[in-house]
Amino acid sequence: MTRVLTVGALSAEPGTKTRGTVPADLGTLTVDIPLTLVNGAHPGPRVVITAGVHGGEFTGVDAATRLAALLEPREVHGQVVVCPVANPPAVYQGRLGVSPLDGVNINRVFPGDPDGGPTERLAAWLFAHLLDSADAYVDLHSGGIDEVLEDFVGYRLTGDPALDAKTADMARSLGIEDVVFGTNADGGNSHAAAARQGVPAILVETGQLGERDASAARRLVEGLYGVLRRLGVLHTGPQDDTDIRAWVWAAGVTAETAGLWYPDFTAGDDVTQGQVIGRVIDPADGREHKVHTPAAGRIFYGMRGLTVAPGAELAAIAAPAPRDSGNH
Repeated sequence: MTRVLTVGALSAEPGTKTRGTVPADLGTLTVDIPLTLVNGAHPGPRVVITAGVHGGEFTGVDAATRLAALLEPREVHGQVVVCPVANPPAVYQGRLGVSPLDGVNINRVFPGDPDGGPTERLAAWLFAHLLDSADAYVDLHSGGIDEVLEDFVGYRLTGDPALDAKTADMARSLGIEDVVFGTNADGGNSHAAAARQGVPAILVETGQLGERDASAARRLVEGLYGVLRRLGVLHTGPQDDTDIRAWVWAAGVTAETAGLWYPDFTAGDDVTQGQVIGRVIDPADGREHKVHTPAAGRIFYGMRGLTVAPGAELAAIAAPAPRDSGNH
């Protein structure tokens, strides 16, 4: 028999689904985290799916909400926890990558700090209440309101062959051709922090420019069904692999000065090392600062907004993965 699924005061008995909110204490305020708990009628793994880590990224939020409504406990083997809005302040108030509470990007501070600022506390809450008991984790992101993006699945290598193989298998089951991996699990990204705790975790990036695209959301739901089938949570439908293209992160391009950004690329473009991919123009004196690529590869996402500050991420480049790069 499956056990009762509980998050805070919200619970679902085996064979049932519960929807509601759970309060998260962030120190200076409390926010309500929306959750759907699907406790299957059959035993199996616990899968956690989050969206809305950032504001302005709508495809994942839409898809997670659709999936939560569609899942039937009688068909589920194990448990599925769906959190469609993991960061309510950023989603409902900021609609950008940083929280309006403290200007912090939550996807740089995982697994968080229960004694830190509001965003660090929220990250710690999500890990303590959702991730600590997970057998697999999927974090849904999209290109934000000022970001072009080529759909991809991302994950981190940990050096644990069994964990890396299971994570790679999850990535292949989503139906997205491009899989980009990081060579280690360092950093404050949610999926990296989960990997460090031994949880197979993937990042899914779909949609761009803050678009609200119902067809993209439906495709992502189908991809999530593929992941759940691969993990044994669902036993219906095909379990096909996608023929993937494997990439490894090669370089990020950041603004060196404040100004107006005029890019000469879009997501999916291939670039050579040293290529000029845009210009930052100082609106005060008209001086032009050319932006060059530090590495060759393909641009998977990039800034489309006009105004940038020093340190703003202008583009992210991945290179084709070596054939002997592990479980890819």
